[in-house]
Amino acid sequence: MALVTTKEMLKKAQKERYAVGAFNANNMEIIQAIIETAEEERAPVILQASQGAIKYAGLDIIVAMVKVEAEKASIPVALHLDHGTDYYQNIKCLRAGFTSLMFDGSKLPFDDNVKMTKKVVEMAHTCDIPVEAELGQIGKMGDSDEPGVALEKVKETMAKPEEAAKFVELTEIDSLAAAVGTIHGCRTPFAKLDIARIEKIRELTGVPLVLHGASGVNDEEVKKGIAAGICKINIDTRIRMKFTEKIKEIIKMNPEEIDPRKILGPAKEAAKEIIRDRMRVFGCSGKA
Repeated sequence: MALVTTKEMLKKAQKERYAVGAFNANNMEIIQAIIETAEEERAPVILQASQGAIKYAGLDIIVAMVKVEAEKASIPVALHLDHGTDYYQNIKCLRAGFTSLMFDGSKLPFDDNVKMTKKVVEMAHTCDIPVEAELGQIGKMGDSDEPGVALEKVKETMAKPEEAAKFVELTEIDSLAAAVGTIHGCRTPFAKLDIARIEKIRELTGVPLVLHGASGVNDEEVKKGIAAGICKINIDTRIRMKFTEKIKEIIKMNPEEIDPRKILGPAKEAAKEIIRDRMRVFGCSGKA
């Protein structure tokens, strides 16, 4: 089927208390893995492209691959811009066929974040395309960071519920990625969600909430977050880990192998395993 927007997808998730998985589309095999697994699980799904992926593969190529695979599927598929920090990049993605946008102004002062986010919303809503925005600063795992150090850093930059309410009111965004305790790039699930903060932000804003950096959160914490109001959960690091681990394993076992299909095919299947597992934890299996 044709690509859909995330608007109704997330409203349904919010109403029924589950979360839609948003998985980063980094290459052809991972795109296929995401949509094939969603089809098998009968789950709505969001594929998202980061600035790094767009630079690596090319905007038109990413859109073309996702559209081709989505049209073969019978479940809802959305294409989302992940962490778009530039107004013009949002315009380019809208023109290219993205069905969901994100403006990440979390590093800007509050008023500037509002101003730029509102500008993106006005542009996107003209075309009935929803917009996600970010408030607070979601942590990023440094190479030398110990878990305890990383968690202390995160506490200092979490979103404030009252600011979140004001931000949503002023910008009219469709979903909010609020910093609530996660850390980008975690390879082990040690992050702790501030559940009370999530509940308060949900109560004050009313919009679907998005969890970034969820690869670093264990299943129990994820389920608590969903119960508190999380409706979209981003996963990238776990897929990369599974995908590349399988590649390394195959090359180690068969160092003379030169057929990339025999290396990337099994890696795709490994990625499907983690995608399936996440969909079931998020509660979106069977919700298409």
